[in-house]
Amino acid sequence: MSVELIDSMGDDHSIARAARVSSGTTGTAEKDRGLINMLMRDRHGSPFEAVTFQFRIECPIFVAREFLRHRIASYNEVSGRYRVLEPVFYVPAESRPLQQIGKPGAYRFEPGTPEQASLAATAHKSVAGWTWEHYEWLLREGVAREVARNVLPLSLFTSFYVTLNLRSLLNLLSLRWAHPESTVPTFPLKEIEDIARQLDAHVRTVAPAAMTAFDANGRVAP
Repeated sequence: MSVELIDSMGDDHSIARAARVSSGTTGTAEKDRGLINMLMRDRHGSPFEAVTFQFRIECPIFVAREFLRHRIASYNEVSGRYRVLEPVFYVPAESRPLQQIGKPGAYRFEPGTPEQASLAATAHKSVAGWTWEHYEWLLREGVAREVARNVLPLSLFTSFYVTLNLRSLLNLLSLRWAHPESTVPTFPLKEIEDIARQLDAHVRTVAPAAMTAFDANGRVAP
C-alpha cells in the first residue's frame, strides 16, 4: 500500500493567519506555534481548515471503504468501467495479527498460528487467481468491463485521489491510528492504520507545528 502527497496548500503560518483574522496582527514563528497549540488544546478547529492536502493512495478495496466512511473529503477513484483493471491483490503477511479477541467496538488482535497464517495466504491467493481468470474470460467473451469486474474480490487493489483539509485529516488520524499519544481509545483495522501512519508522516512535512500540537494534546481532532 502506498500514500503519495500530490499537492498541498497552506502551512502552519496559514493556520495562525486564519486565527488572527479579527485582530489583524501577525506573529513570529514561535508565537505561531504557541497560538496553534492553544487552538488545538481548546479545540478551536476552523483555522486548521486553512491547510488542504491531496493524496494518491493505492490500497485494497476493503481499505478504500474505510476511507469512504470519512464524508469530510473529496474522492476520485479509478473506474473498472473505463479501463481493464490490474491483477494486483492483497495477501496478508505472516506478521498480520489473525485472531480477533473481545467484543464489538473493543476488539484486540493477536498473532495467529503458523497454520492460520499459511491458510489465510493460501486462501487469498487461490481466490485472487480464480476470480482473475474468470474476469479475463468474461472480457475475452465480450462482456462489458462494468459487468466483468463484479467477480473480483475486495482484496483487489484500487487507487484514488483524496482531497481534504487538515482539520478533517486530523479527525481521520485520531480514529485510524491507535497511537501511543492518543487519549481516546480507538480500534482501527490494521491496514488502514498502516495508511494513517504514512498520511501522518506526509502532514508533518507541511504543518509540523500543528502535528506537534496534535500529539501534545492527546491526538484529539479540534
